[in-house]
Amino acid sequence: MNRLIIATGNTHKTEEISNLLGSIFESIEDLQSYPEIGEIDEIGTTFEENAELKAIEVGKLLGNSAIILSDDSGLEVDALNGAPGVRSARFSGENANDASNRKKLLDELEVVGAHGERRAARFRCVMVLARGDHKLAVFYGAVEGKIADKEKGESGFGYDSIFIPQDYDKTFAELPSHIKNSISHRANALAAFKTWLLDPDSVK
Repeated sequence: MNRLIIATGNTHKTEEISNLLGSIFESIEDLQSYPEIGEIDEIGTTFEENAELKAIEVGKLLGNSAIILSDDSGLEVDALNGAPGVRSARFSGENANDASNRKKLLDELEVVGAHGERRAARFRCVMVLARGDHKLAVFYGAVEGKIADKEKGESGFGYDSIFIPQDYDKTFAELPSHIKNSISHRANALAAFKTWLLDPDSVK
C-alpha cells in the first residue's frame, strides 16, 4: 500500500489529508493527476453513499495499482434541520463557491432567528477505502461546534471561517493549522484509517 490516490480534485482537501497522513505512503496523488476521470456526480443521499460512490468509481477506472481514499464531508446545522449536509459544497446553487455558501448559511440563520445555542452545528466526514471495485473499509469522524455570527480568519477553506469548534473561541480559520488538524472531523476519520493500516481487523 505504498501508493494512495485521494478521490478528489480539491487541492485544499488533498493538502490537508496529506499533512495528516505524513509519510505513511510513498506517493499520494489526487484526481488532478487524472483529468480523464472528470467530475463524478455525487447522487447519494448520505455522506457514506457519496464517499463509496466516488471510491468505487475511481477504483474501477484505475484498477488495482493503488488504493483509493474517498472523502465526503459537510456541515450540519441544527437550526436548519441538518442543512446544508450532503449539499454543503453546492448549498448556494450549482455555481456555488465557498464564499457564496457561507453567505447563504449566515443569511438563513438570520431568517430563522438562530442565535446563541441555536447555532449548534457539526462537521461530519466519512471516508471509504477501496481497491479496484472492492470496498475495503469505512471511517467516520465528526467535530461538534457552533456557527459564528460573522466570518473570522483567513486560513482554511469551505465553512472554516464561520465554524467554531467546541471548547474553543476561535473559528477553524483562526486556529493554527496544527490545532485544527488535531481536532477536525477529517482528522478523526484519518485516525481511524491509520488504526486500520496497523490492524485491518480493527475497522470494518
